[in-house]
Amino acid sequence: MAEENGRRRWQLVLVASPLQGHMTPMLQLGTYLQSKGFSITIAHPEFNSLDTFNHPDFIFLPLPDNLSGPGSFTSFLGFLQALNNNCKPHLREHLVQIMTEESVVIIYDILMVFGGSVAVDLGLPSIIMNCSSTAFFPAYQIIPQLHQEGRFPVHDSLLDEIVPELKPFRYKDLPFIDLPTEDATESAKMITPATPPSAFIWNTLEFLEPSALTQIRQQYQVPIFTIGPLHKTAPARSTSFLEEDTSCITWLDKQKPKSVIYVSLGSMANLDKNVATEMAWGLVNSNQPFLWVVRPGSVHGYEWFEFLQEGLVDKIKVRGLIVKWAPQKEVLAHNAVGGFWSHCGWNSTLESVSEGVPMLCQPFSVDQLMNARYLSHFWKIGIEIIVEKTEIEDAIRRLLVDKEMKQRAIEVQKNVEHALNHGGSSHNALKDLEEFILSL
Repeated sequence: MAEENGRRRWQLVLVASPLQGHMTPMLQLGTYLQSKGFSITIAHPEFNSLDTFNHPDFIFLPLPDNLSGPGSFTSFLGFLQALNNNCKPHLREHLVQIMTEESVVIIYDILMVFGGSVAVDLGLPSIIMNCSSTAFFPAYQIIPQLHQEGRFPVHDSLLDEIVPELKPFRYKDLPFIDLPTEDATESAKMITPATPPSAFIWNTLEFLEPSALTQIRQQYQVPIFTIGPLHKTAPARSTSFLEEDTSCITWLDKQKPKSVIYVSLGSMANLDKNVATEMAWGLVNSNQPFLWVVRPGSVHGYEWFEFLQEGLVDKIKVRGLIVKWAPQKEVLAHNAVGGFWSHCGWNSTLESVSEGVPMLCQPFSVDQLMNARYLSHFWKIGIEIIVEKTEIEDAIRRLLVDKEMKQRAIEVQKNVEHALNHGGSSHNALKDLEEFILSL
């Protein structure tokens, strides 16, 4: 086996999902591990628009997938199955070529199940990287059981009830609840590890999700490394698939402290014109300055914000700013931002709590429903909203004036900082992960 300075050459192959919310933490993880001397290969499906120029120290391995993205399939399950089936042989071929020269460890995104399958075939150690909340893991795994017991699909009478196995989450918070039953159960089965990995990595913190972490540690007798929030540990170069409009920072500089509502519903959510219009009126009528990310094509039938009536656009210009995409971490860290209206994706949630910014929660699907429940019920630093203009006005005002909520958000921020500092849980988990990989 080839050696450098008397030591083995360690090659970590990170098998990344093409979804923005999954690719970002995987690149951040790679940045951290590369800084500790590991050689990093990012194996990724071809169709995503990853800018490799931003990561000159990585080796990139595009995996031919014969796909054009999720939109080309009638179901996300079909897309995920095709993605895994098409990428698997190309990853296997690459690993066979390099494993005689280097010590190879596979770290694969939970959605890229072929990474684990190839690792088993070749006798290589594998680690699962989880880019969602820890609570999401037992929640989707229980769906086939709930289906067998007649609790899924969920009857209307149960929607607001607590799932006994998943306190404090309700049936309506379950992942895949918006999918056809067969797709939901098959998706859950597909991404449940068939063979336990050598370890799990979670982009979370011990104090945020103690119950879910205890549950998983009891189920899987392997190490679990809670190394979040990765955007603070490894602030990599831009990982965004979309171009960020940094001019919004200059606009924020002109606003009063903690006065701005930042609105961004992520990289995948799509809105009906009527819902988007209600959002606009609610923002305008709140009389608060706002920075609104309207992703091109995110409102059905419109390229950008042409759905807004001319008079409404004039009102927006008085108090707000609309951009196509924003440098979110920088925005949330800005002193002018007092609240974040979000889809509650896990990256957005971590970025917001890390800066002590309370949230308005408008979840759409998958783990976002559970994250919103965490924010509003468990951590109590968020408000679930109904998208109706008068409800939005009230929610924005509550968010900005609720002193107790602001104080709780600051306390969570301090706990995040403590976890990242020397001797903190996330700091220690990163060190333990590094030692664990070297021991494999």
